[in-house]
Amino acid sequence: MDSRLLEILVCPLCKGPLDYRKAEQELVCKPCRLAYPVRDGIPVMLEDEARQMPATED
Repeated sequence: MDSRLLEILVCPLCKGPLDYRKAEQELVCKPCRLAYPVRDGIPVMLEDEARQMPATED
C-alpha cells in the first residue's frame, strides 16, 4: 500500500485517521470500530463493505 495514499485517507464516516494492518489487509478506524478491506492494493472505503470490529478487538 502506498504510504502517500495512507497519509491522505480518512474514515468516510468520522473523518478520523486510519491504521493500516498489513497482515489483515485492512484500514482500521478505532473510534468507529470499523475495518475497511484492502483488495488488490485498493482500499474499499464503503461503510457497507467494512467489518464491524467487536469491542474486544483493538
